[in-house]
Amino acid sequence: MVQLKWQDLGTPRADASDAATIELAGFMATPLQAGRTSHFLLVPEASCCAGCVPRDPQGAIEVFAASPIPVSGGAIRITGTWTLTRGDASHWRYQLRDARPTEPAGWSSVGRRFVLRGAPLMCLAAVAGAQQQAVAQQRQADARQAIGQVSTVDLHSHAGEILRVRYGNTGLAPVAAPMAEGGMAVVCFAIVSDSPCHRLEADHRIHPYRSPDPGELYAWSQRGFARLHQLIAQERLAVITNAAMLQAARGGTPSAIVAAEGGDFLDGDADRVDEAYERWQLRHLQLTHYRVNELGDIQTEPPEHGGLTDAGAEVIRRCNRRGIVVDVAHGTFDLVKRAASVTTKPLVLSHTSLSARPGERSRLISPAHARLIAQTGGVIGIWPPRSIFPDLTAMANGMARMADVVGVEHVGLGSDMLGLPSGGVFDNYRQLPDLAEAMLAVGFSPADVGKVLGGNYARVFAATMV
Repeated sequence: MVQLKWQDLGTPRADASDAATIELAGFMATPLQAGRTSHFLLVPEASCCAGCVPRDPQGAIEVFAASPIPVSGGAIRITGTWTLTRGDASHWRYQLRDARPTEPAGWSSVGRRFVLRGAPLMCLAAVAGAQQQAVAQQRQADARQAIGQVSTVDLHSHAGEILRVRYGNTGLAPVAAPMAEGGMAVVCFAIVSDSPCHRLEADHRIHPYRSPDPGELYAWSQRGFARLHQLIAQERLAVITNAAMLQAARGGTPSAIVAAEGGDFLDGDADRVDEAYERWQLRHLQLTHYRVNELGDIQTEPPEHGGLTDAGAEVIRRCNRRGIVVDVAHGTFDLVKRAASVTTKPLVLSHTSLSARPGERSRLISPAHARLIAQTGGVIGIWPPRSIFPDLTAMANGMARMADVVGVEHVGLGSDMLGLPSGGVFDNYRQLPDLAEAMLAVGFSPADVGKVLGGNYARVFAATMV
């Protein structure tokens, strides 16, 4: 039996395995939501929706099962006859025929690095009775210890209902209590300044639908910053403005980093970076959001600038000088390429996940995109949409796959809390120990859990302040 890896697709090794019996792990991509199927695509990570599959004919494997297999959102390991479809553009390049699962469909506890690197699985099925309970208790203790020893950080959040700017300073939701109970020390609370100009459309995606009036988004941002500071006052959060404060923060004393999702309020004027730094204590700025703005192009709309604009480059330089983390989430790969060439400080991409071959207008990123962030010394936050990760174990596996590509030192948590149309599997800070346990279960060490859940961002934040 030949054990292929996803990296082998498109290489002579995969082509030479034609007619061999092979084994591979992956996720089912099918329009079915339940039941059984004998025909589906196998992909390297969970799809964000039924229609989101690789466009590249080498980016998935067409599976013809020997008998119907239960539809699952979890990972499966499958065996079958490898078939190369030579010169037929109507088919996927690779097929797996007479396929049978070697792990039950729905089994989602894939060991760290298994899907992308083919490492062995960790099976707890043999641990019985009291031994199994002891393992679970030890993991709970290790999870609590891992998050208790670092400044845990959520790289991107709208918790507290801060986006409801139209409601003034009313209707704010508690954040300090769930943060303290879960051990979340610091949250990057992100206001959004382009909200008046985008909406959820019939294709279930968010698009801009009109151009802003002069000064409209600047005014909206001022109301957004004011609402965030009202939350900070109401919840008695400490405001993190320097590296020492972040290093000292712990879960028992919830703190905030003032952030902005989209530099639309700047109107291309870098001087407004200084204003936000001084007036609102801004320390984390995401350049783009859901409209192509004066700073650059976005992943979800056709490009207009060819990436980062000159104004965007100047904003990055100003952030570098003032000590503001530069976040390139939502920006195109071309934007990130130029940003990486301009910045003198690490970049952050606060909320996304990995895809071997992201679809057109996808918010997911490729390994090359991820490595570019890592090469600046930066961090990529993994987010928790239910459309991508059905549970915390799947999300932990998503973190592990990113760690396989860029190294564990460049992975973080970006919950996008209250910002996900489909909802998230991590939607309350009381779940932080559960996420840490899931990470331990899929193969992260306690030290690596601490890095991902805050230590890595603290390093980037400190480097930005210098």
